[in-house]
Amino acid sequence: MRVALGCVRQFTMQRVLTQRVARLFAVRIKLSPSVGAAAVNMSTLLVNRPQYSWLRELGLSEDNDGVYNGSWGGQGQVVTSYCPANNEPIARVRPATMAEYEETVQKAQEAWKVWADVPAPKRGEVVRQIGDALRGKIKALGSLVSLEMGKIYVEGVGEVQEYVDVCDYAVGLSRMIGGPILPSERPGHALIEQWNPVGLVGVITAFNFPVAVYGWNNAIALICGNVCLWKGAPTTPLTSVAVTRIVAEVLERNHLPGAICSMTCGGADIGTAMAKDERVGLLSFTGSTQVGKQVAMMVQERFASTLYGPLHTKQAVQQYLAAIEQAKQQGGTLVCGGKIMDRPGNYVEPTIITGLPHDAPIVHTETFVPILYVLKFKTEDEAFAWNNEVKQGLSSSIFTKDMGRVFRWLGPKGSDCGIVNVNIPTSGAEIGGAFGGEKHTGGGRESGSDSWKQYMRRSTW
Repeated sequence: MRVALGCVRQFTMQRVLTQRVARLFAVRIKLSPSVGAAAVNMSTLLVNRPQYSWLRELGLSEDNDGVYNGSWGGQGQVVTSYCPANNEPIARVRPATMAEYEETVQKAQEAWKVWADVPAPKRGEVVRQIGDALRGKIKALGSLVSLEMGKIYVEGVGEVQEYVDVCDYAVGLSRMIGGPILPSERPGHALIEQWNPVGLVGVITAFNFPVAVYGWNNAIALICGNVCLWKGAPTTPLTSVAVTRIVAEVLERNHLPGAICSMTCGGADIGTAMAKDERVGLLSFTGSTQVGKQVAMMVQERFASTLYGPLHTKQAVQQYLAAIEQAKQQGGTLVCGGKIMDRPGNYVEPTIITGLPHDAPIVHTETFVPILYVLKFKTEDEAFAWNNEVKQGLSSSIFTKDMGRVFRWLGPKGSDCGIVNVNIPTSGAEIGGAFGGEKHTGGGRESGSDSWKQYMRRSTW
């Protein structure tokens, strides 16, 4: 089994969300104390309120199945989704049991036998239809991303657009995948390189990019002839269900097995099973280097009036406060921020801390909270070395007008990250380029360039 890992070390501040938008968007998930519906009164669910009627457009209801393998199900412990801005429940989801996981893997294997025989350009046509279907629901789905994850509406829509864009990219790629004919050292012989699908691709995604990361994997894996099994973050199950419903409708219209794009909502038990399952030919896992089992990836950030959503959970708020205290203990000075906002929800102030040494433990720690550590350096070599001394290696950026410095930054003694930027922030990515990191951030690449090769196996004829 091959594994692609990813996470990010955050140095940039997140956005401040206006109070009006905050009331409308952002959610976390809590386990219901019991499987029974009495845990949350149906009348209190946001899905039943007129202002959230767009949730019904996505096929969501009070109780939602969290397993899809050609048919819908879910017998696991019920989870309920709550808004961190007001702690009101949205809807409930029934995740997968281990028995349902096993059934789903078996159905996915059977579906691969059908999908692998479909010509690559025809597979591309199905992916094109998936992109169009997502495009038709982009506003409602983007609203759900905002509602369930906590990012602002425009970023929620932008994340769905990422999935749409990579579908467009994959359509063209479906007609271009091929192996070269190589010169043979034996007279009268031909040497041909052939690429074939790996079979079942498992995708475990993080809460902070609940749509885009699956899209990057799903679209490319499909045109390569693979089937997919998706386990979204346990705190964003409604998004996983809604996306899968859209994809499932496309497969049904094309008379294809729904298990081509399977989904199992669940927690660490399902993720662990996927990681250990030898039937999963490739596992794309996005997670924290500190914990390893927790799914988390870079949080996209943009600099413009400042916009910032709530932290995803109350636990993240405590991590924020703990990180600030550790920074102070290690010699840091709080320049601005550092407080929980006096309002409902998991809102904290974007924070800047100065005065820390470059090798302070907190500077090297992933916290996934809006804290920016500002370090002063004297020489270029010093700055480059500090960038490279951390264990994380997803994205980096330099701001300079010195062209010599630009090329040194991009060269063998420059940044050792998987994404190296000049005069733009570290956030964001383009689908045409391969996305992924180095060192503890993990190996492998997703989305563009030649990352499609990871979803296939090579044989020399």
